[in-house]
Amino acid sequence: MATFYNEMAVMALEMITEFGQPVLIRDIKPGEYDPGTGTAGPDTVTEQTAQGILLDFTGQEFQANSLIKVGDKKLKIAARGLEWAPGLLNKVVVQGRTWSIVPPLNEINPAGTPILYELQVRS
Repeated sequence: MATFYNEMAVMALEMITEFGQPVLIRDIKPGEYDPGTGTAGPDTVTEQTAQGILLDFTGQEFQANSLIKVGDKKLKIAARGLEWAPGLLNKVVVQGRTWSIVPPLNEINPAGTPILYELQVRS
């Protein structure tokens, strides 16, 4: 079964690459606090490029989910090839615009093989 889901992950990446666009996932870790100086050190920024599709929410989704705000978007990211999974504290850059990830963050992961991440993003 794992082979089937690996093939599905490859297919998802191919389709999103063909019809989507590059997405930058940015993880920012705050610098450590130095009590001697009373300041924090520089932040550590880690970035990876993914393939994603940015979509609008439908009217029906707005009615069914009160956590969606006007201007929020759906972002579907292919899981194949990612060094690390996106998290709620990450930022994503799509079309030069920086978005925050808000709950829910869904991982499509049948039989332990990540295929797709579905994110709700807000700028």
